[in-house]
Amino acid sequence: MSPELISILVLVVVFVIATTRSVNMGALAFAAAFGVGTLVADLDADGIFAGFPGDLFVVLVGVTYLFAIARANGTTDWLVHAAVRLVRGRVALIPWVMFALTGALTAIGAVSPAAVAIVAPVALSFATRYSISPLLMGTMVVHGAQAGGFSPISIYGSIVNGIVEREKLPGSEIGLFLASLVANLLIAAVLFAVLGGRKLWARGAVAPEDGGTPGKGGGTKTNDTGTGPGSSAGDGTAPAAVAVRPDQDTAGGEGTGIRLNPARVATLVALVVAVLGFDLDAGLTAVTLAVVLSTAWPEDSRRAVGEIAWSTVLLICGVLTYVGVLEEMGTITWAGEGVGGIGVPLLAAVLLCYIGAVVSAFASSVGIMGALIPLAVPFLAQGEIGAVGMVAALAVSATVVDVSPFSTNGALVLAAAPDVDRDRFFRQLMVYGGIVVAAVPALAWLVLVVPGFG
Repeated sequence: MSPELISILVLVVVFVIATTRSVNMGALAFAAAFGVGTLVADLDADGIFAGFPGDLFVVLVGVTYLFAIARANGTTDWLVHAAVRLVRGRVALIPWVMFALTGALTAIGAVSPAAVAIVAPVALSFATRYSISPLLMGTMVVHGAQAGGFSPISIYGSIVNGIVEREKLPGSEIGLFLASLVANLLIAAVLFAVLGGRKLWARGAVAPEDGGTPGKGGGTKTNDTGTGPGSSAGDGTAPAAVAVRPDQDTAGGEGTGIRLNPARVATLVALVVAVLGFDLDAGLTAVTLAVVLSTAWPEDSRRAVGEIAWSTVLLICGVLTYVGVLEEMGTITWAGEGVGGIGVPLLAAVLLCYIGAVVSAFASSVGIMGALIPLAVPFLAQGEIGAVGMVAALAVSATVVDVSPFSTNGALVLAAAPDVDRDRFFRQLMVYGGIVVAAVPALAWLVLVVPGFG
């Protein structure tokens, strides 16, 4: 058996073990990089660590650190509360507010499962109170998270754009963002129409309670440890907060609403600066802003370092380090030539999209993107397929399937739904996830790859 084939089979084993045994894929990938690099590729430690993505490490730590501070000092609570009050009793707008809210959170740097964990309990409580389909509300939250998930400073966007830059491929940060935004927006519109949205419009407005949230007795449960049901599935991340109480004000007492205070205002300014970028390095900018906030308000930020998405950092750094070993030993070129050898570039492209979707439905979205994009480099180098469109198609295919109940986001939605038949809800999510896996990669390929963008 050739060394290249051994390294590919080890990568498959890593995905299988991570899926079936709930072991962090990044840790497995580091172990695989050590084993394959030493025993198969004859690399020393320096050769193995040459593929460690130091720049992405700083980006991941920086943006999740800044967002953890925003969560710790109540800024994210204020954002949720402000968004909910915009509904003003219009039931039909509630799913769209939740879609927009999770999209905004991931766009400014929240890890996708963290954004879903914050919004899903609030959204599903609304669904129960106002007789909205839990499938509609849950999928709107997940697709909202993915809609904002590829902004230039988001976790997914930073990862994919970093990989594209490392592989010296043509890239478009805005194009990638818009592809995911439009794809998820269209899916959300279809879901809204099919799952009762028109009936919600017909109901008009209701008299909202404070912020439109359930009363004090119906507030959603808070779990500061992030180890509740669904927190360990799929992507391997364990968000620190699984719910918020929009009617609880740490400064003004319960029932008075979330108010802006100096710490929250400063955090909002920091998030705006991080979003705009001003041509500064995203990771270093986010770390610097987080340090400034921590210095000014140490009590609010004391727990933020522990709430950095370390499991996501471990995951992506481990996978990309293993990919670096694959590049060093020539596996990437070998596999790319194999895909290109199919002889029909468009067929090879759609196969890659389906591989990304199927694997991501059961494993890590960022992990599969980190593996597939480098594997496609030699194939894209032939020039017959546009790199920008192909990368966008892979990104969309690998993330829209996070509605699967086997992924972190799907599991969080399932766990957050109150007063539902969970077996039935699980089957609904599984069927819907299967439909997405079957349909979206082909549509993404047709719209983004066939025209030859990039």
